[in-house]
Amino acid sequence: MSGYTRSNLKELEDSAVAFGLSPDLEARFARDALGCEQTGLSYQRLAPGARSTFAHRHGADEEIYVVLSGSGSARLDDDDVDLGRWDAVRVAPETARAFAAGPDGLELLAFGTHRPDDTEMLPAPWDEAEAS
Repeated sequence: MSGYTRSNLKELEDSAVAFGLSPDLEARFARDALGCEQTGLSYQRLAPGARSTFAHRHGADEEIYVVLSGSGSARLDDDDVDLGRWDAVRVAPETARAFAAGPDGLELLAFGTHRPDDTEMLPAPWDEAEAS
């Protein structure tokens, strides 16, 4: 095996389609395509005004999210953190996270450590008043 791998993120399968989350969400996971053993990488895009339909947290995996374009916010446990282009936010494993896009959408790269079966899926953190 070579000492490196290359993959174009936009050419990877959009996993959001299979889960019925498209077109509000685009999610392309590169870990397998790159042959990563200890890290993960994903490209995520939320359409203008879209909000995550779920939150998640980890048992041990730390993640970093980098905003490539657009703006929005991250709901981190009970805190809302505004995000803009080139902002980076580190999220501790136990912190629940979900994202909301601003009027221009939100385009992110997510990096993190990877352990099998380390993700806990949670309900969306938005109440009815926020979602409308």
